[in-house]
Amino acid sequence: MFLTVFGQKGGVAKTCTSIHLASVWANQGFAVCVVDADRNRSATAYAARGMLPFDVVPVEAAAKATRTAQVIITDGQASSNDDELRNLSAGADLVLLPTTPQARSVELTIELSATLRSAGIAHAALLVKVDSRKQRLAQDARQTMEGFDVDVLEAEIPLLAAFDKAEVEGVCVSDAVDHRGRADLRRMAGWTAYCAAAQQISALLAAAPPEALSA
Repeated sequence: MFLTVFGQKGGVAKTCTSIHLASVWANQGFAVCVVDADRNRSATAYAARGMLPFDVVPVEAAAKATRTAQVIITDGQASSNDDELRNLSAGADLVLLPTTPQARSVELTIELSATLRSAGIAHAALLVKVDSRKQRLAQDARQTMEGFDVDVLEAEIPLLAAFDKAEVEGVCVSDAVDHRGRADLRRMAGWTAYCAAAQQISALLAAAPPEALSA
């Protein structure tokens, strides 16, 4: 499986999504590699402590590092450059577009979707940073994207401080702890959400050829 995670702006949990989807599939026994194609090297920084169950490599080392991988996830650059989007998406089975419920994020995802559709590249959106107190906002964001023929995964990633704690510690959210070293009580809600997203991505790719997903 070749998956590219891409966004037009920062702050949409792009690297968090790459890391956690990789963690789900690694925990299922797959050989996983994350390719860090972000100029900020966010995924590399996340993995610096060596606590993740998979390799994270810079894009320059991808050719050799991914030879034995069964799942390859490219953590793409946050960019509005169409050529960069097409280059990073070349050969991907699916491009995943993490999207917050905020209006500007939704608008940018719709623009990205139009670019990907015109290039015949399979893609889907994933709602992230969904505040449980503002479910209507997430519902409206989903309806707006679907109204522009954007395929939106059913899974939604909740807004949790546990994700920030996990990044600081260099671990998956399921291993996040609070400032006293105790397991974060809400960590499993985040982990379960990414497990659901991974399952839906796998089912999506198994159910239809890539060209059907981008139609």
